[in-house]
Amino acid sequence: MRIQEVIQRPLVTEKGVEKKDNERTLCFAVALDANKTQVKAAVEKFFKVKVEEVRTATFEGKLRRRGRFAGYRSDWKKAYVRLKKGEKVPDFAEI
Repeated sequence: MRIQEVIQRPLVTEKGVEKKDNERTLCFAVALDANKTQVKAAVEKFFKVKVEEVRTATFEGKLRRRGRFAGYRSDWKKAYVRLKKGEKVPDFAEI
């Protein structure tokens, strides 16, 4: 799996920005079949930083309705990546 396939996009939310500032933790939406070692390798190669820990969470797609029509959003996976001490936390605007 290529880096672009593993890391789909950064998640810029209020909780994610707080974790980035206080805990050196980055949040990403990643591929459903990506494992922790693939996420770690992708972040280290793409951002040129050292990763201490990777935590992942899988979310089921929610039911969404538009009038009488109903459908489900896609399932997705989130990764929290903590950087080692001394590493510069990248800003997503610099990418």
